[in-house]
This record gives sequence, structure tokens and C-alpha cells, in this order.
Amino acid sequence: MKNPAASFAVNTYSYIFGGSAADTVARLADQGYGGVELMFFPGHLWPAELDASSLRSLRRLCEQRLRLVAVNMPNVDINVAAAAEEMRAYTLDLLVQFVRCAGELGAGGIIVGPGKPNPLFPMPRDRMISYFYRALDTLAPLARQAGIRLFIENMPFAFLPDAESLMKVVDGYGDDSIRVIYDVANAHFIGEAPTEGLRHVRDRLSLVHFSDTTRRSYKHDPLGCGDVPLAGIASVLKEVGYNEVPMLEVISLNPDADIADSCRILQQAGIGCDA
Repeated sequence: MKNPAASFAVNTYSYIFGGSAADTVARLADQGYGGVELMFFPGHLWPAELDASSLRSLRRLCEQRLRLVAVNMPNVDINVAAAAEEMRAYTLDLLVQFVRCAGELGAGGIIVGPGKPNPLFPMPRDRMISYFYRALDTLAPLARQAGIRLFIENMPFAFLPDAESLMKVVDGYGDDSIRVIYDVANAHFIGEAPTEGLRHVRDRLSLVHFSDTTRRSYKHDPLGCGDVPLAGIASVLKEVGYNEVPMLEVISLNPDADIADSCRILQQAGIGCDA
């Protein structure tokens, strides 16, 4: 009988302080998951800390034991749409390193945030879009060269938090290779119905993140700890032709048990089942 965990993939956010990416891949593979999304974080997975041999070893481990669906990063330290040119340059330099590293690891894609506005007095929207597009001018051809795809995410703290505005701006850039990753907890937190958001992004949808939150306090908790509505999502995923494993992006101090429980809750909602 197939391990139910094989119907899901796991983001390694909860493991960034507890060990290397290689250790975490082996740990999750032992639990029978169907894929992994590695987080770039110093001490866990960081380009400057990896030589060519280490990259080859990690790629081989993923190819043999746990498919590398994507790579990601905590988007709180960087900002491609910052007002300061120095911050944009610093962010872009890191992202270039991440894209190259992702290609060397054989990842399916890399998740990129569109940039963060000042919450008190944001820059004009057109200016933020122009800075975002400038970053894509560098990252999109580099990603193609590396053999991976860019996944742009709906993030509550970004200047494109909802599905409609995200798609409008990404479509406006005019590159069909750029894809979208849709996070249901992020959508719920801003008041967007995940079922409707998924329909909005269907033409570029490549990955879906699952965790739990309320609309009062932004979290990526285990499923069942918040009030993200799961009803109807399974049918919409089928409707839009989603064929990737659902990704658990759960942040927990007890991740093994909490992620396994979250998978069971998703399966009860018809998400991740093979049927």
C-alpha cells in the first residue's frame, strides 16, 4: 500500500535551524513524502557555504530519494522593489546566486516575491512595478539558462498580495515562462477566497502551498490551528488542471508530527488523494 505521505511535498522552513538541507532531505525521505521545497537560509542551504562537490552530493541525494520540487527563501530580508538602489542591487545579487544554485541542484523552480511596499507610505505602484520588471529582466533569462522556472508568489506583505493584481502584473511583463505559486494561507489572511484565487491564477499555476492562519494574525501554522477554508479547494484544483503535489509550508517546533497531521487533514478534504 502506498504511503499517504507520498501524495504531498514538504517545505523545509521548520527545519532551517535544526540541520542542513541534506540532513532534512534524508529525514523527510524516510517519512515517505513525495517531494521537497528547500529553503535558502544560512546554515541550512546557502550558496556561499556550498562548494561544487556539496552541490553535486545534494543534487544526487534529491534525485535518488526525494524530488526537489522547488527552492524558496524567507522574503523578509530582501526586496526587489525597494526604494533604495543599493537594496535592490543587493537583493538581485542574492537572487542571481539562488537561481544559479537552484539550477545546479536540479530544482523545478525558484519562488520569488514581487517586492514589499512601505506599509505607512508606499511608493507609487507604477514605480514598484518597474523595479519588479527590472529584476525579471535579469532573473528570467538566467532561470531559462539554468533550466528552472521562476514562481512568483502571492504574499500579504508584498505589493501584489492578491491573485488578480499578481496575474495582471505578471501577464503585463509578457513572459509565458514565468509561473505562479499560490499560497492558500496568504490568500485567506488578506480576505481572498482561495477557491477564487486559484481560478484567477490558473493559466500560470505551478505550485500550491498549504498551511493555516486566521485573518487576525498572520501565521503558517499546522492545518487545524486556524480557519483557512478547505471546502471546495479539491474540486477547484481538479478544475484548473493542477497536477503537482500539494506543498506543506508549515512552520512548527514539532514539524514531523504536525506536518503529518496536516497531511491527514488535507486528505480528509480530498486534497492530495490519488483518487
